[in-house]
Amino acid sequence: MTSLLSTLSLAAIPPEDEALRGPVREFLATELRDYPLHQRARTVCGYDPDFTRALGARGWIGMNLPPEVGGEGRSHFARFVLTEEVVTFGAPVLAHWTADRQTAQLIARFGTPAQQARYIPGIRAGEIVFGIGLSEPDTGSDLASVRTRAVRTETGWRINGRKIWTSNGHRATHICALMRTSGTPEDRHKGLSQLIVDMKTPGISVRPILNILGEDEFCEVLFEDVDVPADALIGEDGDGWKQVTAELAFERSGCERIYSSVVLADIWLEAMRALDNPPPIVVDVAGRIAGRLSVLRAMSLGVCACLDAGKNPELEASLVKDLGTEFEQEVPNWIAEANASIPGFRPSRELSLALAYVTQYAPVYSIRGGSRHIMRGIIARGLGLR
Repeated sequence: MTSLLSTLSLAAIPPEDEALRGPVREFLATELRDYPLHQRARTVCGYDPDFTRALGARGWIGMNLPPEVGGEGRSHFARFVLTEEVVTFGAPVLAHWTADRQTAQLIARFGTPAQQARYIPGIRAGEIVFGIGLSEPDTGSDLASVRTRAVRTETGWRINGRKIWTSNGHRATHICALMRTSGTPEDRHKGLSQLIVDMKTPGISVRPILNILGEDEFCEVLFEDVDVPADALIGEDGDGWKQVTAELAFERSGCERIYSSVVLADIWLEAMRALDNPPPIVVDVAGRIAGRLSVLRAMSLGVCACLDAGKNPELEASLVKDLGTEFEQEVPNWIAEANASIPGFRPSRELSLALAYVTQYAPVYSIRGGSRHIMRGIIARGLGLR
């Protein structure tokens, strides 16, 4: 535990990055002035390509990429500020979220100059939408048992296999997928590589998967004799596992892992302020939300400081994600309990819709980006407990 505390220290947002908060708030208030409150409760699950392109026009997608690959060289703290504002507002960011958060970082670090020139401008403009092909059917959370295979051909690679739970797969223009390029699933981490595939390539089919809300956020992606060029490979053949673990640190480190229920909390708190004499449970729940959130935010900023220092905070990000998603899942339960304890209280339509959505969707929070038992395994290994 000592090593964890020494790396995950208190950090403050530099003034030049904090200055971004005002312009972002003004942009959101103008661009999304008619966006309904209950829709905002969906946070990063909202899909609006027009909003994404507007955000890209401001230079706010991929802004922390290095200038030499087409970014602006802003710090991870600047992206923290941007992410905090768009998520707590509930902006519809799904069209660019994956590419901005992790795929662009992957290409910037491991991609060739030609790949960087091909993909990063489109990502930054909000024109390229990425899906991530990691999980596969019948493998649970065992990512190392990948069976989708890419075989070398005279012109590149031929891909066969399936990916599942691919977020936004039916809307993605491209998918960055982990595939086996040598060996067998028993070889585990060896022989895995990452390839970028244009979703219009012949042989790809996408099957949306409806969730309990009747929405098709997740998909199954099938590859049947899909031929891609040699330069579809990102990094070195066989280095896929190393690349994925670095990429997942970005996926698990963002403050969106603590804020998924925050719009619901804001809607509820506004309703509670209108009460003449709120009962003690309201004060208790509000205190629980504020107390837990302040600690998690401080931890998330500590992870951001690790990233800004060029470290790979796999352990720290896993800890924040595990605790953060637990908090996100508790918020709708706390609010429902408080509502039931207020005599004669009738929630507004916006509060009812937001609470219903978050309550039904909340189980996903501790699964996406790595399930809870995977996070706790990483934490145990990082602390020397296994």
